[in-house]
Amino acid sequence: QVQLVESGGGLVQTGGSLRLSCAASRSIFSIYQMGWYRQAPGKQRELVATVTNGGSTNYADSVKGRFTISRDNAKNTAYLQMNSLKPEDTAVYYCNARPSIYGVPPTLYWGQGTQVTVSS
Repeated sequence: QVQLVESGGGLVQTGGSLRLSCAASRSIFSIYQMGWYRQAPGKQRELVATVTNGGSTNYADSVKGRFTISRDNAKNTAYLQMNSLKPEDTAVYYCNARPSIYGVPPTLYWGQGTQVTVSS
């Protein structure tokens, strides 16, 4: 198992930046994929970005060119750098860990979330 704790959320103006961090309770070196998801009020949770242990990344179209996901295996932490923020980015952001590429459905672990609010 792995526990995940997000931090770095807050209130920012349109066009501003935030960096979210996701600290894991154990080494993430062998974890296949780390990801960030978000859920806005009244909407379903959606994928924001993922990064594999091989460095491959995937982004939602709505954040491409503005957000950057990364992972620091030495610090057991994943990050989400968010630039050029828009009001529609307002949501609770959740960190996610998928230890293995195998499994149907895959085993997933979630953090408790951090609120990001972008004012217009």
